[in-house]
Amino acid sequence: MGINSEQEIEANLQIGPTSSGMVRLFIDAGQTEIPLDFDPDEADEIAEEIRAAAARARAVK
Repeated sequence: MGINSEQEIEANLQIGPTSSGMVRLFIDAGQTEIPLDFDPDEADEIAEEIRAAAARARAVK
């Protein structure tokens, strides 16, 4: 499975701060829950990568 492989998996994504000052991405996919914690600087880097990927995706269409 790679980034371009389509999957029939439904998941919910929640993003927010934790009480310990981290940024959490919480993925809920039925029986699977994945909490991913990042310090604020890492979260900023991830946000930049998401924005850059969105710009590249717009260029494809």
